Amino acid sequence: MSTGFSSSSCRFADYFVICGLDTESGLEPDELSGENFEQSPLRRTFKSKVLAHYPDNVEWNPFDQDAVGMLCMPKGLSFRTQTDIREPQFHSFIITREDGSRTYGFALTFFEEVTSKQICSAMQTLYHMHNAEQYDILHTPPTPRSPEDTRSSPQQLHAAPSLSRLQRFNSYDISRDTLFVSKCICLITPMAFAQACRRVLEQLHQAVTSPQPPPLPLESYVYNVLYEVPLPPVGRSLKFSGVYGPVVCQRPSTSELPLFDFPLQEVFELLGVENVLQLFTCALLEIQILLYSQHYQRLMTVAESITALMFPFQWQHVYVPILPASLLHFLDAPVPYLMGLHSNGQDDRTKLELPQEANLCFVDIDNHFIELPEDLPQFPNKLEFIQEISEVLLAFGVSSEANPQCSEGQGKLRGFRSGDVASDKRNGNLAGSPLNSYLLRENQTIARLQALVKRTGVSLEKLDVKEDTSTNKDSKVQCDEEEMKMHQLNIRVREVFANRFTQMFSDYEVFVIQPSQDKESWFSNRDQMQNFDKASFLSDQPEPYLPFLSRFLETQMFASFIDSKILCHDDEDKEHTLRVFDSRVDKIRMLNVRTPTLRTSMYQKCTNIDEAEKAIELRLCKIDHTALHPHLLDMKIGQGRYEPGFFPRLQSDVLSTGPTSNKWAKRSAPAQWRRKDRQKQHAEHLYLDNDQREKYIQEARNLGTTLRQPKLSNLSPSVIAQTNWKFVEGLLKECRNKTKRMLVEKMGREAVELGHGEVSITGVEENTLIASLCDLLERIWSHGLQVKQGKSALWSHLLHYQESKEKRDATPGGLGPPGIIHDTERRKSDAGCAMPPLKVSLIQDMRHIQNISEIKTDVGKARAWVRLSMEKKLLSRHLKQLLSDHELTKKLYKRYAFLRCDDEKEQFLYHLLSFNAVDYFCFTNVFTTIMIPYHVVIIPSKKLGGSMFTANPWVCVSGELAETGVLQVPKNTLEITFECQNLGKLTTVQMGHDNSGLYAKWLVECVMVRNGITGHTYKFPCGRWLGKGVDDGSLERILVGELVTNMENEDRMCRTPPMQQSPGMMRRFVTISPNSKPKLNTGQIQEGVGEAINGIVKHFHKPEKERGSLTLLLCGEYGLVWALEQVFQHGFKSPRLFKNVFIWDFLEKAQVYFESAEQSQMTQDENWQMRVRHFCHFMRAINSTPRNIGKDGKFQMLVCLGARDHLLHHWIALLAECPITAQMYEDAALLKDHSLVNSLIRVLQTLQEFNITLEASLVKGIGI
Repeated sequence: MSTGFSSSSCRFADYFVICGLDTESGLEPDELSGENFEQSPLRRTFKSKVLAHYPDNVEWNPFDQDAVGMLCMPKGLSFRTQTDIREPQFHSFIITREDGSRTYGFALTFFEEVTSKQICSAMQTLYHMHNAEQYDILHTPPTPRSPEDTRSSPQQLHAAPSLSRLQRFNSYDISRDTLFVSKCICLITPMAFAQACRRVLEQLHQAVTSPQPPPLPLESYVYNVLYEVPLPPVGRSLKFSGVYGPVVCQRPSTSELPLFDFPLQEVFELLGVENVLQLFTCALLEIQILLYSQHYQRLMTVAESITALMFPFQWQHVYVPILPASLLHFLDAPVPYLMGLHSNGQDDRTKLELPQEANLCFVDIDNHFIELPEDLPQFPNKLEFIQEISEVLLAFGVSSEANPQCSEGQGKLRGFRSGDVASDKRNGNLAGSPLNSYLLRENQTIARLQALVKRTGVSLEKLDVKEDTSTNKDSKVQCDEEEMKMHQLNIRVREVFANRFTQMFSDYEVFVIQPSQDKESWFSNRDQMQNFDKASFLSDQPEPYLPFLSRFLETQMFASFIDSKILCHDDEDKEHTLRVFDSRVDKIRMLNVRTPTLRTSMYQKCTNIDEAEKAIELRLCKIDHTALHPHLLDMKIGQGRYEPGFFPRLQSDVLSTGPTSNKWAKRSAPAQWRRKDRQKQHAEHLYLDNDQREKYIQEARNLGTTLRQPKLSNLSPSVIAQTNWKFVEGLLKECRNKTKRMLVEKMGREAVELGHGEVSITGVEENTLIASLCDLLERIWSHGLQVKQGKSALWSHLLHYQESKEKRDATPGGLGPPGIIHDTERRKSDAGCAMPPLKVSLIQDMRHIQNISEIKTDVGKARAWVRLSMEKKLLSRHLKQLLSDHELTKKLYKRYAFLRCDDEKEQFLYHLLSFNAVDYFCFTNVFTTIMIPYHVVIIPSKKLGGSMFTANPWVCVSGELAETGVLQVPKNTLEITFECQNLGKLTTVQMGHDNSGLYAKWLVECVMVRNGITGHTYKFPCGRWLGKGVDDGSLERILVGELVTNMENEDRMCRTPPMQQSPGMMRRFVTISPNSKPKLNTGQIQEGVGEAINGIVKHFHKPEKERGSLTLLLCGEYGLVWALEQVFQHGFKSPRLFKNVFIWDFLEKAQVYFESAEQSQMTQDENWQMRVRHFCHFMRAINSTPRNIGKDGKFQMLVCLGARDHLLHHWIALLAECPITAQMYEDAALLKDHSLVNSLIRVLQTLQEFNITLEASLVKGIGI
């Protein structure tokens, strides 16, 4: 599809090749093909050789003998006798060069009688040996044990027939049987004209096997194809002569979709629309894809179809549609790949040992079956898309379900059903079309009716079968109707697929980030640059598209597509696919009057199918160019004779060079199109118009992708090692880029402010990035595995480690929850080590994952374990520990594996270490329904020992996801461990006691809560009394907590305090008694309020997923409640000694005043009355709550409710005017200073634009 089309080649074909049995070297078993010797000699594979190729070499496409030999006959030679089926088989293949350009090969394999006596007798000898072995196996009598042994004789009777049957089907008797061997003729071409090449080869083969010799010597025809047939010019068609009939090929113009000449119909019949779409989705997300079939042509057809349907994107990774048996070790390549594996038709899928399946899409083509990786997102508008494709297929009489009829595997049914199989010579498979279209084709009357109905304009819904050529003979289509139908169906389906991308990315240009610096520096920093504003693009997309799109935007193919967009400025400069795509996008923009950036998820069907189809029909009706006819060559008499039935070696002297004055190269008109063609050469290929650019893009993006195809030529251990070394380097580079990308993403805004990357980076879903990290780890862990176990290589390694560790530590462990350090003798007063951190234990973390019943698969477990380790900041440490067991690593991995390259492994762990710089909650936030053990410890104050405390305490823990309800705490230990559903990040703890017993007064320092799985510890500071008649008389308090880092279990400041006072003085929890009140001046108080409000404003300006806890900003240290407390305490008159007066007392007096003022109907405006009503209503509600909240707790509640309902600034205004203020405050108080009060009101008004939602625990028991 995106053919790298060698620039100097204007010839239709570069080489003609003959492969087969070299009688000189005789029978060499092909060990590389991995066939076993238990098989009968006829079923074994032997080495094939390239017997001849013409010409010897072409400068622009050097002949690669090994690759061609291996791909012409991937399984080597095969032998048959006269009883076997010997239908010729056609297949195509692809050779990818190092620069990414491609050459295509088209091969026809057929059988010829073996004339060499040595070969026949060698085969006979092999049979004697084989039969002797088989006979021994079948006839070894069971070792006699006792008289009962006679019972085994019936088994022997059964064995005998099986032997004779075995001999009949697999035997070779030199006197009686004729031996045949496979031979292959092949064209190597710069572009994939599959149908034309097939015709040429079939006619050449026919010339040799038909009773009449062809009109001219074979050399003339081969010479003609090699030297006298040009490539058709862009947008033109070309006709040339085969041996028996004309061959037509046509090439799309620059405004059409690129050349594609494989039958899509076959793909849909083999897999069904649903499966094709799933496979397509896997390919777009660059998941490893393995195709499996016993027909080479099917592997090639499916691979080429999937990559062609991706237009305008191009597969950027390893692409080997036919993987020769000798390259099986390549399946553990730790990179995305699309490969095809030949099955011998006998082994089923379960026998297939695949190195990695964690992220593999396995396609069993012959059984219409596809295995998908876990968590595959849906393609956008999947159902409507399937519907639209199915309608196109139905019009051609193709069912949208996979169709078993078309895939009766014939590969291994030799000798059983020669009759049925001959029915479809077209592609070596059985007839492919469903019954209805088949009948319609056979039955002319129905076809005519069909045409008539069509002409009269009546539409036959659903059976809109294409008009047959019999009805429009007048238009003289030059190719046969089968081929015409193929072209029509292909272009229709391809247009439907292309239309999906033009719709989805119709406004992509808006989001391309043009580099600010010159090209040179852009190239050198390519890896670090973001070239597309992903966040903004995704924010415009309909919600259901996001899972797919957020992953697709991270792929190599998308990045390369955008790169090529950045690199070309004008249309002339654009690479073909990009030019076609952009012109389509422009058309959509013209048609859709809706603003281009506004997104709807409305499904828009494809509208330009007809014009695309017309272009092809026009070319095929009116042929633009006709090549020279084959003619006699200058050969000596007697040359060019050959034995009928055998494809000869041709005369190399006449085929070695082309005509000296090539007529079509010299004629002036074609000379123009040749020149044009050269300018537009990149029209069908990877920007080779500019080698430098190609080189840059390759280097810039080279994440191990330079390996588009393994080197087929030399399979020495050193080359394999070198290939693996490239993989190791690629993996390391990918790891470096991924970690960097994730860190920048995570640090988000902060990073942007520091000048790394653009703001947009932060938007892409964290989950996508973590999933791709898990995928990278799986690929690293499956590189160079000795033996594959389970679908996840990482989890399998962990299980091995767990097993060996548990054997070593078979000592009886402590009781209680493992991994937690027990310290019951802890002194209660010792607040510092109240909660020792969890012991770091890889095994323990694995057990946590194994205990989660929701996770069913190995791949899922591995991913959960990675998430948990990331959250605990232990990923690098755990993996280091896992890999420190060198014996185990040696046992599990081959020498070349990534995990055994010490330097790379060290660097890799070092990159992962950088994740410790940021806080991930990727486990807690994803597994929201699992049960988690929590451990709570209440730490009473050291100053006044709580040992006399008699009441029964309780707590209730709340998090972002849920809350626990009231939990009783035993008063002697003051700690509990309980299990409940994941609470998410913890936010508040409500605690209190039942006021029972003689001494129900309690001074609490803080409460600590720890999550038993992730080890996150939260500290909820208190520092106040709970009890009647002490402090503010509160029996319960709401505490706001923060995550404690492992380093410091000490008080940790979360935000920089707004004032430069010593932090200990600023605790909002210090009791307000005349001697301990921190004296803040009005400036500091204003600054405090400003900071608190600022925090809330910033909170709402962050993207939702980056916001912290709002409760912390309202009620936490230096939050809004604290700031307003400072306002009300400023200038508060000190009452008599030893009696505390609380702000709440002042508010209650104000309330009494307002209520009486309302009764006495003092003349105040409507507004004032409204505010007073609100204020009194809230005060009454809080005072009448059944909860035992103290005065400061009530003040906190009032502030929170006021912030929620945007009433705070009204209340401040009310209270500043209230006469009670004059009584209770000194003259210098902040509340009496008009200008200060006004600025305070202005600051509080900024909260009006935000929708503040309060956590349930803050307003429990209040019905407002």
